[in-house]
Amino acid sequence: MSETDRTTPAALYRHGLRLLLDKDIDGWVALWAEDGLFEFPFAPPGAPTRLEGREAVAGYMRDYPEHIDLHDFPYLEIHETRDPETIVVEMRSEGRIVSTGELFDSSYIAVVTVRQGRIARYRDYWNPQKMPASMKPTASSSSSSSSSATSASSTG
Repeated sequence: MSETDRTTPAALYRHGLRLLLDKDIDGWVALWAEDGLFEFPFAPPGAPTRLEGREAVAGYMRDYPEHIDLHDFPYLEIHETRDPETIVVEMRSEGRIVSTGELFDSSYIAVVTVRQGRIARYRDYWNPQKMPASMKPTASSSSSSSSSATSASSTG
């Protein structure tokens, strides 16, 4: 996809989903602004609630394909907002948990802001109650979070 094909937030977002399905995490992280902010308002205790900067996003996503084998986004609805740089996304993902083989099926709402062709802010409203038990964070996983990540337990 050429740079001009990613001029709208919706096009950039769709491109990012394709990169995730292709397990191209480096390509997905490259869509982020250097100072991009990734937030998880409904994150369970022990999971990050906020990642500040592209490096923190890269650290968080680096091993994603080793945990979740994404197969499809069978539902995707992108809504434009009054702010031309911000979209609201409704979507569902399907795949398998790599370690157990169990099905992964999750729905999300995301609010994404793109500035100068890069993801500047991504608020990911996913449902932690649907998270497979094999993926729930433990005390040891939260201590390995990037220093620029804020865990749910520290924000109360």
